Amino acid sequence: MSDFDQTRDDVKAAVSNGISPPNFELPIPDSPDIITANLLKLVAQTPNPRLKFIYQLLVQHIHTFVKETNLSTDEWMAAITFLTSVGQKCTGLRQEMILLSDVLGVSALVDSLNNPVGGGATENSVLGPFYTDDAEELELGDSIASEGKGRNMYVEGRILTTGGEPIPNAVIETWEADHNGFYDTQYTNRTRPTAADDCGTGRRKLWVSCRRAMCLPHPRRRPRGAAVDLSRSSQHAPNHLHMMVEAPGYHKLITALYPEVVTT
Repeated sequence: MSDFDQTRDDVKAAVSNGISPPNFELPIPDSPDIITANLLKLVAQTPNPRLKFIYQLLVQHIHTFVKETNLSTDEWMAAITFLTSVGQKCTGLRQEMILLSDVLGVSALVDSLNNPVGGGATENSVLGPFYTDDAEELELGDSIASEGKGRNMYVEGRILTTGGEPIPNAVIETWEADHNGFYDTQYTNRTRPTAADDCGTGRRKLWVSCRRAMCLPHPRRRPRGAAVDLSRSSQHAPNHLHMMVEAPGYHKLITALYPEVVTT
């Protein structure tokens, strides 16, 4: 048996998805406007109303962007290469796509639309790409500064309704960067969560010991870092401590504490 025969036998045949071609004709796509119109006709067949609405607007806005910028083939290829590199950096613990969404302001925009602040409630913040749901459960007052490095910070507070009433049985998750300005998921030798915890409010109060949060650098060798450099933006984010609070019957809160840095 030849190498060709062996290769041919190993290839699986293409399988139809069972959807018939459209029962209408489309004009030859020999102009930019016809290309857009043809795709919108195909997208209009999407059975889910919400998905069809999103898909149609996505096509319209992307095609408008390409036309308005007169995007060149080289620029298109550069964008494809960039997005490919972003995807290749993603792992089970690291979401580079969320980081890119953060840089473009999409994460904050989606969060603002879905979590409008009202009635004196604490302002919501983005979840970010470094949260993981495998943090160990700790008691009130325990330290999440597991490495014992950096300067300590003590956080104390209460979980209240917008009317000022204490909320019982709330679960609080906190996570932050270490003394180097990196989260545990950014280390290749990570074996368990560090600088993170999951605890209950107990007597409707919270207190936790941790390290003083560090200013966070965007990794410059990552695709997102390259995008930041191209826009001439600072690569540092303000120091902060992430918090997620959940309680039965209440809206989940994801926010962050930005402590005032006092130099001594």
